[in-house]
Amino acid sequence: MQTKQTIAIIGATGNMGSAIAKGISKGNYRLLLKGNDQAALDALVGDIKTKNAHADVDTAVCPADASWEADIIILDVPFSAEAEIAAKIREVANQKIVISIANPLNESYNGLTTASDSSAAEELQKLLPNSKVIKAFNTSFAADFNSPVIDGKQSDAFIAGNDEEAVQIVSEIVATAGFNPIAAGDLSVSRTLENMQLLLIQLGMKNNYNWLAGWKILHH
Repeated sequence: MQTKQTIAIIGATGNMGSAIAKGISKGNYRLLLKGNDQAALDALVGDIKTKNAHADVDTAVCPADASWEADIIILDVPFSAEAEIAAKIREVANQKIVISIANPLNESYNGLTTASDSSAAEELQKLLPNSKVIKAFNTSFAADFNSPVIDGKQSDAFIAGNDEEAVQIVSEIVATAGFNPIAAGDLSVSRTLENMQLLLIQLGMKNNYNWLAGWKILHH
């Protein structure tokens, strides 16, 4: 039997954090949820348990505690907060997979706050030099987790990272959430992935879309 991995979600009560938690709670994982609002965390656990009574899910008091117990750490925090969180988990995240979902958007949504030769994921890797940082879920919207299907096909979720084994492990998490995982390349590809989501957000704002959609590569 496959060993159950523990996944800590830091920022679990955020839109994406809660969506990811619900999406992967049906998998063979133990979830540790960390957020600043304990009542919201308890409500999220209750919601997950209502839909899946066998889900292995609990809350954690602080990021370091959650990360210490975890095999995999998902950060659902703004890019501007990643440095603070990284400082708290650096020692306990040693050699662990850390998933970056952040898009470093500026306040006007007309560009990114990272330099053109970097990305949120690469900056996080600098802060966590002994961790295996993987980019994932940044091209998905929280609403996509409710129905990750476009025209009868699973929405694609792109993954980037330097460690092939870590990319494969994250691909399995992405698939558990209902998406079609696509390994897009090494961590530098995060620059493209973050710009892709910026474009989708800009198009949504420009055309006043009242829907949210993920990405789908059409195969002929």
